[in-house]
Amino acid sequence: MTDTDTRTTPTTTPWQAVSIVLIGAFMATLDSFIVIVAGPAIQADLGTSDGELQWILAGYQLTYAVLLVTGGRLGDMLGRRRMYVVGTALFTVASVACAVSPTATALIVARLAQGLGAALMLPQVFATVTVLVQEKDRHRAFGTLGVVVGLATIGGQLIGGLLIGADVFGSNWRSVFWINVPIGLATIALAAWKLPESRAAVKRALDIPGVVALSAALFLLAFPLIQGREAGWPWWVWAALAGSALGFLLFLRIERRIAERGGDPLMRVSLFANRSFSVGLILVLATYAVITSYYLVLSIALQDGLDLTALGAGLVYAPAAVTFIVFSVIAGRLAPKYGRRVLEAGGITLAVGYLLTAIVLIGGVPFSPVTIVPALMLQSVGGGLLITPSLKVVLSRIDPSDAGIASGALSTAQQIGSAIGVAVVGAVFFSSFDATASDHSGTAAYALAMSSFATFGIAIVATVLVYLLPRDPRG
Repeated sequence: MTDTDTRTTPTTTPWQAVSIVLIGAFMATLDSFIVIVAGPAIQADLGTSDGELQWILAGYQLTYAVLLVTGGRLGDMLGRRRMYVVGTALFTVASVACAVSPTATALIVARLAQGLGAALMLPQVFATVTVLVQEKDRHRAFGTLGVVVGLATIGGQLIGGLLIGADVFGSNWRSVFWINVPIGLATIALAAWKLPESRAAVKRALDIPGVVALSAALFLLAFPLIQGREAGWPWWVWAALAGSALGFLLFLRIERRIAERGGDPLMRVSLFANRSFSVGLILVLATYAVITSYYLVLSIALQDGLDLTALGAGLVYAPAAVTFIVFSVIAGRLAPKYGRRVLEAGGITLAVGYLLTAIVLIGGVPFSPVTIVPALMLQSVGGGLLITPSLKVVLSRIDPSDAGIASGALSTAQQIGSAIGVAVVGAVFFSSFDATASDHSGTAAYALAMSSFATFGIAIVATVLVYLLPRDPRG
């Protein structure tokens, strides 16, 4: 199959190829969330400590976040189809390793490898959509991508609960990893057969100093956020965060010098002069900080506070997942005409949803699925209207030759946002949740209410960022 110059968009959108890469987006996103509901079952089976369980949940996001931009550049250099297939293959093999892990240590190592596969796979999804889809079809394509990512985000707990509840062949929690194997093998075959190859129009080299500096900066940011609460926020956490800031400054200096010499930097700093890209990137970070953290603490509140099973907790998410899909589709159709106003409505609705949840729970209404489902549905209305169009905002005005770099940055923002949200909102929840109290439901309701106030604050920040975006519907 011949290569496609990234500066040339096909005369018709190859929806079959787009569908193939969307499968990868679903798998990579799903594995950030499906393990949340499986956590208690993993801990009971393998006898993991709290720290080990945290690494099983977060180790995936760590390697995922650190290597995403590099994965995007490798796709630009070596071919996006090639790196998509390599990433999917590594992700699938690592999923098998996760499913057969005999110990917590083995599972942690396998999850780190799984994150590396996702980091190679996911940037090719955004880049391929940007390169292959015609301008008139972009809203539809990114709307569909938003639905897929949102479904994996919100439906992860439901899918995980259903798989664990089914206990196919006595696999228990291992089924949440086995499910990736047939999907991964089918995706590899389809990609090799039907996905056109593409790469950056200008030949590029891998910026090794930039890769090292950015990877170190992201690691020093993600590691203390993941481990800080478990370790009691010791001095090294703050030293690592300070080192991360210095690392980012060093990365920017390296990239500027390479660009000034006429070289090929990993990240063109000039991209951040694009308001849609720079503001949209922070918006995506804030949005994922809200969603990931809230579903984590809600899962704990449902299972530890209300003694629900993994299946019972997963079913609580079902109405919200359906609501999210419906409003994601609506957002995809409204965004071309109304532009930023769709995101404004989404941000405001999302913030109101968290605020009302907090008020209801703190007001003494009994904590139960009947109480929480309507609140989750309102939040999903806002999330559907906000997340779906925001993906296009970040990439809408990016030159196709920078698609790999920009999509890697977008995916990194999602994962770093998730890590920051889990650290901040998780700290609020666990400091408010008294596991030794006799009234588990009451203390879980109070902790979830405090977490809802925290997510309300982050949602307000996201809404303010929306008003800084261009008004043009194309952006």
